[in-house]
Amino acid sequence: MQLFKPRLMLKTTKVSLYLNFSLILMSCGETTLPKSVNQFPEASENVYEWKMITSWPKNLPALGTSPEYFAEIVDRMSNGRMKIRVYGANELVGGLEVFDAVSQGVAEIGHSGAYYWQGKIPATPFFSSIPFGMTSYEQDSWLKFGGGNELWRELYAPFNLIPVRGGNSGVQMFGWFNREINSLQDIQGLKMRIPSLGGEVFRRAGGIPVTMQVSEVFTALQTGALDATEFVSPYNDLAAGYYDVADYYYYPGWHEPGSTLETIFNKEKFESLPLDLQEILMAGSEVMNQLLLDELTAKNNEALTALVDLHGVQIRRLPDDVLIELRRISDEVIIELAQEDNNTARVYESWKNFKDGVISYNRIAEEAFIEARKLPAD
Repeated sequence: MQLFKPRLMLKTTKVSLYLNFSLILMSCGETTLPKSVNQFPEASENVYEWKMITSWPKNLPALGTSPEYFAEIVDRMSNGRMKIRVYGANELVGGLEVFDAVSQGVAEIGHSGAYYWQGKIPATPFFSSIPFGMTSYEQDSWLKFGGGNELWRELYAPFNLIPVRGGNSGVQMFGWFNREINSLQDIQGLKMRIPSLGGEVFRRAGGIPVTMQVSEVFTALQTGALDATEFVSPYNDLAAGYYDVADYYYYPGWHEPGSTLETIFNKEKFESLPLDLQEILMAGSEVMNQLLLDELTAKNNEALTALVDLHGVQIRRLPDDVLIELRRISDEVIIELAQEDNNTARVYESWKNFKDGVISYNRIAEEAFIEARKLPAD
């Protein structure tokens, strides 16, 4: 994949730093700019060499390649002062060990999904994706302007971490199955790789959820250790080759309607950096956040066509009665989670208030427009 190569080069004078950061922050939607150039002291000439670990296979399209783009754009914006080496899952640590490794300083940066850490912080699914919850841009808006970011950072601070959004999958597919799902009965006893709250909903519906890092899923489906798996969407799923080990591809992705991926920084290491490099890392993560969603949006359609036309994949929609029951269970699971502790209750209240408002508006905006677009032209 050819990456966009920005021409922006940072100088080391106070005035040019101020101007360049103004452009960077504005391009990322930031409205608060430095009050004076003195807020950016003379940039140090030190070169920093950091490690970034991810939960994804090294070159997986979008999820695996976006961290490489992040490293490249940070290198360019810092004029070579910040060098980041990216490690895929299992190259330095396991894909589900990213949180602990960055917290402990094994690596300075991680790229993963917040819901993997629910066992440590019960509220983390709200910072990733909630079944039947918000779409990608609704979730992004809550994080940026609805108080989500502040709560997120507060909960990660005791773990020596700073979280920021680092991509979004958009609405996912439900996943790959080796049997048809025509009713709730077909879910009973079915072993599926499905994490977080989606997994709990699936369990209560009669299935057997399995938490497994992505690199192990193909073999598990091939050997029968799994009957099904969710992952992301056609672009990633085509690259993963699941069409070779599963026959049916189900939608909609009720379990992850807009999954935020996270970039996490070791807090101590991050705060020891010069201010301009801190801002560059934050800006780079914001750029990666948009890039990942844009890439998936652009590539999913052609990937789905390839899955159907070249590989004979059978696309299936979950029956309405199955979706209705999954929605009922999801509401039950989310309310129970909100009662886990005071912090989770605060996050849930913020998330729900924003969701209710944005959904109310979208009934006369996005949803109304999509319905209007379906009307016959004549």
